[in-house]
Amino acid sequence: MSDRPVVTRIAPSPTGAMHIGTARTALFNWLYARHTGGKFLLRIEDTDRERSTEAAVQVIFDGLAWLGLAADETPVFQASRADRHVKAVDEMLARGSAYRDYMTPDELEAERTAARAEGRVVRSPWRDLSPNDAPDRPFVVRLKAPTAGETLIDDQVKGRVTFQNKDLDDLILLRTDRTPTYNLAVVVDDHEMGVTHVIRGDDHLNNAARQTLIYQGLGWTPPVWAHLPLIHGPDGAKLSKRHGAQAVSEFADMGYLPEAMRNYLAKLGWGHGDDEIFTDDQAVGWFDIKDVVGAPARLDWAKLNHLNNHYIRLAEPARLAKLVADIHKSRDWPLHDDHLAVLEHVIPYVRDGAKTTLELADATVFALKRRPLELPEKARDLLTEETRGRLGRLRGALAAAPSWDVPALEALNRGFAESEGVGLGKIGPALRAVLSGGSPAPDLAGALVSLGKHESLGRLDDALSLNG
Repeated sequence: MSDRPVVTRIAPSPTGAMHIGTARTALFNWLYARHTGGKFLLRIEDTDRERSTEAAVQVIFDGLAWLGLAADETPVFQASRADRHVKAVDEMLARGSAYRDYMTPDELEAERTAARAEGRVVRSPWRDLSPNDAPDRPFVVRLKAPTAGETLIDDQVKGRVTFQNKDLDDLILLRTDRTPTYNLAVVVDDHEMGVTHVIRGDDHLNNAARQTLIYQGLGWTPPVWAHLPLIHGPDGAKLSKRHGAQAVSEFADMGYLPEAMRNYLAKLGWGHGDDEIFTDDQAVGWFDIKDVVGAPARLDWAKLNHLNNHYIRLAEPARLAKLVADIHKSRDWPLHDDHLAVLEHVIPYVRDGAKTTLELADATVFALKRRPLELPEKARDLLTEETRGRLGRLRGALAAAPSWDVPALEALNRGFAESEGVGLGKIGPALRAVLSGGSPAPDLAGALVSLGKHESLGRLDDALSLNG
């Protein structure tokens, strides 16, 4: 690997979920690291102890694992590095780029009021006072930010962004209890992890200016910044609950495959010409953070469904069978011992129209039913005396069929209908009902092949014996 590591920083969410925007950020970090031959690093921002429960952290690991985004090194927990963060602040105090602020809460509130009235940021009087005059009371440590000039961020997505230093406050580095703040901790950790590129959401763009000043205060070189635009709903508004799923786990529960999500998330704000569908290897080869567009991307359910259907059609039937079996179990469907073999056999005949694995599960119910099937009233109504006679004759033709595949059975059904002097429409609905028990099923030949010869003839026999 090269010396170009990038880092995904993820803070545990108070909702206990991993947002789709966080997932896309992780994916772009992963793609860029792979594209440049660098390292994809993961750090859990767990300094907020109330949010950072074991369950909340596990959600992050589970989400990244489901997406197939594995870090190249052991994940780092930021809270475990608090001693190093404090040491860095001590170094800044020694360099004169930080100072101890002894303002009381009342004094701080008065300064805030004055700052608002004067249209400026908060500045503590202690930034210019001698530490020798320090009172014996609690203090915070603040960055001694420059009050004139500009701080420039050469962002790989946003372009050149200029911040006036007079508008950047002396942010707190250490609280009164000696715990580090976010901006200080991420700078120290990024530097010591050797991070060269920070790719994150553009809600952190203002933090880039503040963190640049901390880098300068420590005499370190800032990383390359890249701030990604937010993901919006289909209506162009900020993504919210009214737009549907927002968390990675919700997309998994809704039946989307991880490879489809990777392909789709990669297209949210980045692309390669007109290519809509591409492999991970192609995405790695093409991806450059400079090609990410600066405007917010819009969630498009139709495109996601199209991609998911594509990957369902490519997936191994054995893998899909396990996923579908889990769905049936969650629905308390009575599975039998050979259900995986049945599902693996039937899936190739029903998956073309399935946009999700939930729909795929719906399409396999007919094959899992146990004989004798309980036919709904509509199906029974189709079994007129005339239709029963035809199905009986068709049963004989099927029993004598030398081949049991889709083309052969399509030809047999057409030939039988012609020999009866009727269209297939006079036979098909009743035959489908008998084979499926009223559940969704593929076309007639597909249903027959899905069930197999023995099961298909058995279901026909059961139906023909009704009211007999």
